[in-house]
Amino acid sequence: MGVLPSALLSNGYALDCSPARLGWLAPSDPAEDLAALRSRYDAEGYLWLRSLLPRAAVLEFRRHVFAQFAEFGLLAEGSDPVEGRTSDRPADAASRGRLMELVRSSAFESFCLMPELWRFIDRLIGGNSTLHRRKILRFTRPGDPSATGAHYDLIYLRAGTDRLVTAWIPIGDVPVRMGGLLYLEGSHRLGREMEAEFGRKNAGLSPEERISAYNRNMTETGWISKDLPAMAERFGTRWLAADYAAGDVVLHSPYMIHAATRNDDPDGILRLSADIRFQDVRDEADPRWGAHWGLADGL
Repeated sequence: MGVLPSALLSNGYALDCSPARLGWLAPSDPAEDLAALRSRYDAEGYLWLRSLLPRAAVLEFRRHVFAQFAEFGLLAEGSDPVEGRTSDRPADAASRGRLMELVRSSAFESFCLMPELWRFIDRLIGGNSTLHRRKILRFTRPGDPSATGAHYDLIYLRAGTDRLVTAWIPIGDVPVRMGGLLYLEGSHRLGREMEAEFGRKNAGLSPEERISAYNRNMTETGWISKDLPAMAERFGTRWLAADYAAGDVVLHSPYMIHAATRNDDPDGILRLSADIRFQDVRDEADPRWGAHWGLADGL
């Protein structure tokens, strides 16, 4: 691993980058023994799979996505779309509309169902997997002050099984300074405890309110907190970061607490990523995730 950064920002909070509060994710080789990988996933709440996907295919999809945004002036004039070099022009309604088209496209569906990924998921869960239709594609511009706050995914998926696997896919190289996902070390156990507590608090609510991430017992976003340094201090643990590369995939438990930091890439490179969810076809699925992602879908 390289040297951890001396500064990381998330929603206006500066993370404590001391070794006691910030560390590295442990990488895994997808070719390792499956029993060992499954044991690691259960113990740590995640698997950072290095080079699971063909790098060339990931970069080609990155080029495809950003080539479509070039027409809206979001890329630096004359730059290669695969670089994702941003312009100074703000995103507008037309570019947001194109993003909603892309998440419904055959190209994105094919990208999310690369055989290397679904075959690994099938082996991990020990059955036939299915991919939720609601799939998220995000791009983050350098300097954007907003970032995803700390949460665990089941908050938004309570109407189905908790035997879910989230795949977070960096679409391009995403070094720490670019604001990739951080994971709170050991927090899949903490997430289970929090969900059990929310269940007790929500027992008197209607079924519709009980599954909502925004009910009276939750925050307005469903996030646990935007204050990442305070969370690490409160629970006496560390945030774990990584220098992700195109071809990597992180799989994490629906109870694993994670968040993102600000994209501070000095060369003005956009971060592009996908987060998608798989489950065993035999398990009950949250019906809200049977529709395509929309910016105002309430999830």
